[in-house]
Amino acid sequence: MHGVAFRQADNTARHCPFSIAPMTIERNVYQHLLTVTPLITKLINNVSEDHDFLQESLGHMAKADPFFGRLMSLHSTLHSDVNNYTAARQPLLLMRTDFMDDRNHGAKVIEFNGIAAGMGPFGQRATEFHSFMKNQWPETYNQWIEDPSAIPADNHGLEQLAYGIATAAKSVSSDFNVQSKPTFLMVVQKNEDNVYDQHLLEVELQKQGIRTVRRTFEQLSTQLSSGENKRLLLDNVGPIDVVYLRAGYQYEDYFSPELNEPECCHTLSQTRLFIEQHYVAVNATISQQLATSKTMQMLLTMMPESEYMRWDLTLEEALLVKSVLAEMKPVNNETIKWFNAEAKQEEWVLKNQGEGGGHCVFGQDIGKKLSQLALEEYDAWALMQRLYPHERDTPTIAVRDGEQTIVDDLVSEIGLFTAYYNGKPVTEFEGYAGYLIRSKPASENEGGIHSGKGILDSLVLID
Repeated sequence: MHGVAFRQADNTARHCPFSIAPMTIERNVYQHLLTVTPLITKLINNVSEDHDFLQESLGHMAKADPFFGRLMSLHSTLHSDVNNYTAARQPLLLMRTDFMDDRNHGAKVIEFNGIAAGMGPFGQRATEFHSFMKNQWPETYNQWIEDPSAIPADNHGLEQLAYGIATAAKSVSSDFNVQSKPTFLMVVQKNEDNVYDQHLLEVELQKQGIRTVRRTFEQLSTQLSSGENKRLLLDNVGPIDVVYLRAGYQYEDYFSPELNEPECCHTLSQTRLFIEQHYVAVNATISQQLATSKTMQMLLTMMPESEYMRWDLTLEEALLVKSVLAEMKPVNNETIKWFNAEAKQEEWVLKNQGEGGGHCVFGQDIGKKLSQLALEEYDAWALMQRLYPHERDTPTIAVRDGEQTIVDDLVSEIGLFTAYYNGKPVTEFEGYAGYLIRSKPASENEGGIHSGKGILDSLVLID
């Protein structure tokens, strides 16, 4: 009834799995994350606009990963002096930074999500649901919560993401002196099943005075054109003020068998290039996608904090960012030798550049995977310190497909949303825009709501 569902192949809806009561976090840990996450976004925003740095630092990874090779080629076309292209797009960075609160090391970043960083609306709905449980069924709520005196953490993820997008849309629209409603274009996957989360955002944008439309890359390849002063135009709609990509993070989003192309994915990736040549707010820009890659996360983790100052962070801000970055190592002959001979293998995870679930290798399987990698593939992978978050002291009920299960070892992943436009925070909370909590049994490796064993959850604070 509240739009917290996934679409099924037969066009029915299946509700998202959820917990009956929220997770507990210490207030000082939560406050630390609220302080540091907008600084991470400031850093990523400034790195993403440092085009020479992106090209020189991600070149090896781009050779090892064909998809990122394509992105780097598009980036080079758009930002090199050789071509006659102009990147007129205005960067709108809507980011979700995912953390786990490790038992020994404290809260650490798992990954940066700079493209298709969704489910903010579901995060807010989960908080509202737990508030309903507390008011409507207090005995049940108190039975399953760790500490009945804990205070719910406010979550305005849906409203604040919409507020940030609306601010950017109105800014672009006013630059063209337009009197009509600003227009928001969501680029979606064909046969998308995560439509309800997207729809909640669209409804909220409409409430904030924005017109919304949805298109796939395939549709856009024949429907976009250029207006005066680099205005982006959509057939039968008119000028576009914001382009928001919920697609584009994997090769198949650019694949269209009907086009029968000699070079796979060329046409639809050129559509993305075409968008960025126009004066329109874009999330995610190609630069932002490169700057939130696993390799960039590794490079930022490995460099001394003093180097962050080139991207306008103070030393104090750089130290704060560094405090939440987990150790990472490149994959090369030296680290493979070290891993096989000396490493405590259960303390590491092997990651490639993929987004979403299914891209991580754990424990004993890492050595096997490393032995299978060809030398030219090494730069597409990274080793990262594995995080072991606190298990919930109290069992909880997980509800999935109408069935309830008691889970004894629930652990949680904390995703904090931020919104920056042209390098400046655009929410009512200095760039912070709410949270998404996904919990899962500690025995499960894949914690996504969409693609793993995760359940929607929310936060309460204890002192």
